[in-house]
Amino acid sequence: MRVLVINPGATSTKVAVFLDGKPEHQSTIEHPYDIIKAFGHVNDQIDYRLNAVHAWLESLGLKPTDLAGVAGRGGLIRHVASGTYEIDQQAVEDALTGRQHPANLGIVLADKIAKEAGIKAFFSDPVATDEWPDFVHLSGFAPVDRECNFHALNQKAMAKKAAEHLGIAYEDARLIVIHLGGGVSVAAHDKGRIVDVFNVMDEGAFALNRSGSIPVVGLVEYCFSGLTKKEALANLQTRGGFLSYLGTQDFREIEKMIQDEDPLAIKVYTAFLWQMRKDVGAMSGVLGFEVDAVVLTGGMANSKMIQQDLTSYLEPLAPVLILPGEREMEALAEGAFYALQHGGKSYAGSIKTDL
Repeated sequence: MRVLVINPGATSTKVAVFLDGKPEHQSTIEHPYDIIKAFGHVNDQIDYRLNAVHAWLESLGLKPTDLAGVAGRGGLIRHVASGTYEIDQQAVEDALTGRQHPANLGIVLADKIAKEAGIKAFFSDPVATDEWPDFVHLSGFAPVDRECNFHALNQKAMAKKAAEHLGIAYEDARLIVIHLGGGVSVAAHDKGRIVDVFNVMDEGAFALNRSGSIPVVGLVEYCFSGLTKKEALANLQTRGGFLSYLGTQDFREIEKMIQDEDPLAIKVYTAFLWQMRKDVGAMSGVLGFEVDAVVLTGGMANSKMIQQDLTSYLEPLAPVLILPGEREMEALAEGAFYALQHGGKSYAGSIKTDL
């Protein structure tokens, strides 16, 4: 039984074919930035990316009809609990009409290929996964709620892997998982449920190109400084963080600047570590200060410098497990194989909130 997995990113589409649960073929289809930039809207990329996936399958001698199912990454759709969902028309419509995010295309591409072959398509733990107790959404200002959007797919996958390392069930573990990528998310996993997380788009520590939490008064002044709403959001969410201070979002370059004793780079990196400690401390409080382990994952977790610095700060709290990179493709495949055998959840019947 073969399953195709599709995971769209900003300028690439990761693809894989899993045979009976094990990876058979894997690749990353690169999309030149100039081509992607030319599309006015994320949805305009659908045919371009679909053709690229078809070409990749053809290069392997495979057709959609050779597949038993398709799994696509889920993005900024409506909020649902963690799990694997069968893609229905509501999921496709929400992916097309929700806030622009490349991950939304995972649902659309998986649906198109599945319909060609007359098979089922699924997504698991989308960006909009929300398991918070309802009161956690309160921000302190009634017109504005906190919103749960984060690296749910990799957070869940790595938390389960960490629990295995600890020799306990994920449903019994209390973990703080730090996803260190282009964006950063710090989540409290309380016995199988993510009960709080610093939203990667507008809360917590800054990241490579995202600003994280910003002083409210200064933020209001900035937004009324003559910028349009689109410009302000773009600057905060794609040109913030390390990039805004150092002019680069490549952590390899940033690490070299630190090693070369660049004073500004050292100052910014020190601030980043400080904010990470604050985030972890807050999530520790959420867990009642009973933490089985802190888990470092994501691309930046490959850095020995970050591993050493965060471990030295966080080990007094709990053991630090370093699981760099991500398991998104494997997690999507596992969800699809399980759903093909046992059935996936109904997306339309599980929606928690409107877009």
